[in-house]
Amino acid sequence: MGRRAREERREEREDKVAKQVKVKRKNNLKAVGILALIAVIVGYAGYEFMNMDSSAPGAPPGAGKLGDEHEHASLLVRIFGDKFDFDSPAYQIKNSWIHFEDSDGTTIHRHSSGVTLGFLFDGLNIVVGWESRGYTDILRPSETLDPCFIFPDGRQFCTNEDYSLKYYINHELVKSIYDYVLEEGDRILITYGSETPEQIEEQLRELDSQIISG
Repeated sequence: MGRRAREERREEREDKVAKQVKVKRKNNLKAVGILALIAVIVGYAGYEFMNMDSSAPGAPPGAGKLGDEHEHASLLVRIFGDKFDFDSPAYQIKNSWIHFEDSDGTTIHRHSSGVTLGFLFDGLNIVVGWESRGYTDILRPSETLDPCFIFPDGRQFCTNEDYSLKYYINHELVKSIYDYVLEEGDRILITYGSETPEQIEEQLRELDSQIISG
C-alpha cells in the first residue's frame, strides 16, 4: 500500500469519526433540550397544582390553596355494632383535597383549609345526612329529612322510631358533620343502632385508641 493510499484511508477514518462526534453532539443537545422542556412542564404543573384553590374545576367550595394545610383526624363508623373500614381501594384518594390514603381506612387527611367532611363523603358517594349530595335523589321528597347513612350500593340506615344515626366529634354529640372542617387530632364517631350509653362509651374508647397516621 502506497503512502497516498494510507493517507486517504486515514482521512476517511478521521472524517467518519468527526461525523460520529457531530451526530452524538447533536443527539446530546436534543436530549438536553427535551429534559429542560420536561423540567419546565413539571415545574409549571407543580406550581399550578400547589396553587389550586376553590376556583379550580372540581374543587371544594370555599377551599383555600391546595397544600396550605395538612391536618389529620381519626374516623370510626359502626352500623349495628359492625365496623366499616375505608381501607378498600374504592375509598382511597378520591380527590387531592381530603381523603384516606396508604390503605389506611381510619385516618382522614385534609390538604387544604376550608374543606368539609361533606366534600369527602360526597366524593365517596356516601350520604351522611340530609345535606349530602344526592340525598333527595335516593329518598322520596315526601320522606322526612331524617339523618341517614347511605352506602354507594344503596343500603340505607336512617333514624326511625327504633334506631338512630348519631355523630360524635371529640366525644361531643353533634347534629351533623357535613359542614364540619376537621382539625388536627380530631376523633369522629358515626354510629347507627339502638346503643346504650355504655355501648357508646365503649365505641368512643375504641375511637380514642385508633392510631392517627401522619
